[in-house]
Amino acid sequence: MKKETWSLASRIVTHVMLVVSCALFALGMSLAAFTRYEVTERLDNSLEEVAERLQSVVEHIPYRPEGHDIAWLPDVGPRTLAYQVVDDAGNVIIRSQNAPLTPFIEMFRTPGFSDGRNFRVYIASATVLGYHVMVGEPYLHRNEAILRAILISIVPLILCLPLIWLLVRWSVSRAMHPLEQLQNAMQLRDSGNLEPIPALNLPRELLTIQIATNTLLGRLAVALKTERAFAASAAHELRNPLAALQAQMQMLVKQLDNNNELKQRGLLIVEKIRAFGRTVEKLLQFSRASSGVAYQRERVDLIPVLRFLCDELNSSPNVRPRLRIETGNMRSLFVMGDMDAIAILMRNLLENAVLHSVSPEPVSISIRRNKDIIISNTCRPLSQEALNKLSRPFVRGRSDTAGSGLGLAIVHQIAAQMDASVQILTHAHESQFVVRVQIQKITP
Repeated sequence: MKKETWSLASRIVTHVMLVVSCALFALGMSLAAFTRYEVTERLDNSLEEVAERLQSVVEHIPYRPEGHDIAWLPDVGPRTLAYQVVDDAGNVIIRSQNAPLTPFIEMFRTPGFSDGRNFRVYIASATVLGYHVMVGEPYLHRNEAILRAILISIVPLILCLPLIWLLVRWSVSRAMHPLEQLQNAMQLRDSGNLEPIPALNLPRELLTIQIATNTLLGRLAVALKTERAFAASAAHELRNPLAALQAQMQMLVKQLDNNNELKQRGLLIVEKIRAFGRTVEKLLQFSRASSGVAYQRERVDLIPVLRFLCDELNSSPNVRPRLRIETGNMRSLFVMGDMDAIAILMRNLLENAVLHSVSPEPVSISIRRNKDIIISNTCRPLSQEALNKLSRPFVRGRSDTAGSGLGLAIVHQIAAQMDASVQILTHAHESQFVVRVQIQKITP
């Protein structure tokens, strides 16, 4: 299974936002605790202040043990402060209408803060007459006040997260821009473009990568140039001696007209020299394909190339059957690639079709409306195992046929470099061998 790729920028943004979110969470919790403490302290101070003021008033109230009065206050609700005035016997002398009938706290004689069932209570010191003033704040009001204060402190932090995310993403994108430039420059480099990467104003961390890449590109350029030069020189140095040897042998055969046995041997040597020449040519083509000749990219019209190859092969007296090209209404088919590499690819496919054809019917080269190139010929049925091995070097469909076994290997290697597709559409035990070629198309 193919390993899923990941984005460095996305990972940096994710990690930074995770750290920022954790920091904001810790800050929010600390701020909430501090806010709770401060609000509680302020509310307790208010309770104490109200209780002290009520105490100064209660000191002038006459003692009334027989009952208690209710001090009716306007707009009293469940969140309003409540108070009680209690004597030493525990009788409620005066209370607000939202205060209970019994004292807030049973142990009310100890001054200070206490927590009742529904109220936070402050008990003032007893007066000279023995009255105890208790002021209670409903927990409903206190909790709501604390919650509002905490929300006011924390909500802005939460609302800032999207803005922080946008700023972090913008900052990371801006910081990653040199890396993207380096990536785009490296993607343009292949064996057809081994120029050094120009100066990109990169940071120190990326500058070493650029220097190492330029060094590697320089070494690759020298290696490919050397290999291509060797292939070209080898082609020249090997073809000329073979051509001269074949010519001398043909002249010698003509001089042996009176000796049929020697003449037959001479003809056999001529044929072997010719086969050796074809093998050498295929080896040189395979070497050129291995050196990356097909990585070059240019605009090529494929139809003239196909017509030239068909005319060249049809003009050879040794080529049977003939080749027939069908272009329909198409006058041009522009593709992206190297003209020499395309010619080598198509020539090997056509030679393979002619060599292995067992019928006098012409080999068909058809260009379909979808711009696929279909090459078909009649051949002997092949097993599925043989079909699967045809793209390997020195593998032939049948061992009793002429050929080097390099044709389809050269085709597949060049196709891989050109981002082209070569598919064998023949199934096992079929007598029709069909190959479909798809090369990167462009509009004329």
